[in-house]
Amino acid sequence: EYARQFAAKGYRVIGTARDPQGATALADIADRVEALDVADAASVSALAERLKEVPIDILVNNAGMFDRGDVSIDKVDFGVMEQTFQVNAFGPLRVTQALLPNLRLGQRKQIVNMSSQLGSVQNSDGRWYAYRASKSALNQINKILSVELGPEGFVCVVLHPGWVRTDMGGAAATYSPEESVAGLIGVIEQLDSGKNGGYFDLKGQVIPW
Repeated sequence: EYARQFAAKGYRVIGTARDPQGATALADIADRVEALDVADAASVSALAERLKEVPIDILVNNAGMFDRGDVSIDKVDFGVMEQTFQVNAFGPLRVTQALLPNLRLGQRKQIVNMSSQLGSVQNSDGRWYAYRASKSALNQINKILSVELGPEGFVCVVLHPGWVRTDMGGAAATYSPEESVAGLIGVIEQLDSGKNGGYFDLKGQVIPW
């Protein structure tokens, strides 16, 4: 949906998928579709090599994993937790590190990390150890990036898409993918240096850490 709406606005979209051959809908929209597994360092390095010298204005780190099994401490699976951190926290940092030369060539220099309100430490619900902790880690990673890269003109933010009707969010969720992405792109297009390091929802409202 991100690819579709960005393309409709005239952006040149480079999409990624673990299986590009199976990503037919993405291929119909994006200028190119590249293979990428954010949890695989070799895959990320290979992507960076294929995109060498290609300027990137906006990087959207959108890969995510949410296993709902760890509703209490006795249900925590540390193998699942490690995998969740690989996708949700290490993955965005790994991709950002690899594509930083491309972003430095771009004009907008925007890094958008898709997080969640569930990553906020203002948590009164408990449960979901792996997902919440991985998103909290991503929020901190983004903050560190914003401090380091801000002087170069970068704007690094974490965005909460709302509760969205996807395979991850379920059928009872509040927003359709179209509504969520339209809001998020609106936020992205209004980013400036004053919002560097911020944590926002799809309406541009600040989320408490």
